[in-house]
Amino acid sequence: MIIKREEYIDKIKPFMDKHIIKVLIGIRRSGKSTILKQIIDSLIDDGIPPENIVWINFELSDYFELNTIEKLEEFISSKVEGVEGKIYLFFDEIQVVPKWEKLINSYFAKGGYDIYITGSNSKLLSGEFASYLSGRYVELNIYPFSFKEYLKYHEVSQDFKQYFYKYLDDGGMPSTFDYEGDNRKLIIRDLYNSIVLKDIIQRNNVQNADLLDRIMRFVMYNIGQPFSANKIHNRLKQDMVNVSVNTIYNYLRFFEKACLIYQAKREDLKGKKILKHDEKYYLCDLGFRQSIIGNNQRDITRAMENMVYMELLRRGYEITIGKVDSLEVDFVCRKQSRPIYIQVSYLLASEETIEREFKPLKNINDNYPKYVITMDEADMSHDGIEHLNLIDFLLDDEII
Repeated sequence: MIIKREEYIDKIKPFMDKHIIKVLIGIRRSGKSTILKQIIDSLIDDGIPPENIVWINFELSDYFELNTIEKLEEFISSKVEGVEGKIYLFFDEIQVVPKWEKLINSYFAKGGYDIYITGSNSKLLSGEFASYLSGRYVELNIYPFSFKEYLKYHEVSQDFKQYFYKYLDDGGMPSTFDYEGDNRKLIIRDLYNSIVLKDIIQRNNVQNADLLDRIMRFVMYNIGQPFSANKIHNRLKQDMVNVSVNTIYNYLRFFEKACLIYQAKREDLKGKKILKHDEKYYLCDLGFRQSIIGNNQRDITRAMENMVYMELLRRGYEITIGKVDSLEVDFVCRKQSRPIYIQVSYLLASEETIEREFKPLKNINDNYPKYVITMDEADMSHDGIEHLNLIDFLLDDEII
């Protein structure tokens, strides 16, 4: 089943048919190709002739030979020869073509083209492309399915809690939804291995795949926990693995570039500065963690924190980790510099837990919104701090 990813289409619509390049960035198999096809359908519905649309998915064998910009330009010319009016170009996973930036820049400069590109590397827009087209493109991050999209795909309108725990383990990679049980775990592992091989090892010429795997497993075990490359170094040293801190930093950056993990920096809320150590990392999708190391439900508070982080990214927030004296605020989220503060916990099962989760928010001396998100169904809001149920938060993007 294919669902329309309306939140992304709605974000792209204001730029469709405009002289600005539309760039979709996201992890491999997160649904970018489907979104491109839905954009094409929308254009055809609006009266654009199909012959004015050129779509190329560079991961399909039909297009393997288009491995230079000269061959690519020749192919496009053959497709649009004699066609009148604006040409709509869709390039899926374009980063496999060397010097693709020059060709895109050429089409943009000519005018008469509406250009859409996707890539599975967050650095797609760095370097030469960014210098060519600074201010001439709009970037949209594509993430795995949200819980709300997951329910829509499975046509679920009740028993949300039951499906929440299933989503906690399954994750939101749409290409895995047609499988169950061990078959699903196998598909997710194969997808993970493909991402590591194609988007990390091959692209970055990584020589030590075993070390890469060890570092990724460390990150998976420690989602939502502050750590540094030095801590990974010390842990590997205990296992008699000799590696430099600099190499560990590089490998972490490779995972980030592949959109597999996201780094959240720590911020001193009183000193108003970013701290340069003990960042937190979150996975793009918990299904990878469950299939590789398991434990999502046993580590449910960490998994919930990861889920909230990814949902906040989908909603367009910039996110840091807050420090108030010796206390920590899980998320400081900003849109247009306006902050909100969020704590995440599994259950407020005791007075001690309530005090622990609410206290950091009470110590923030401003009047911006403050939330505690848990699985509790009873509302424990107090002292101007709003308590939210996690499922309610995930299903209603107007809450925060």
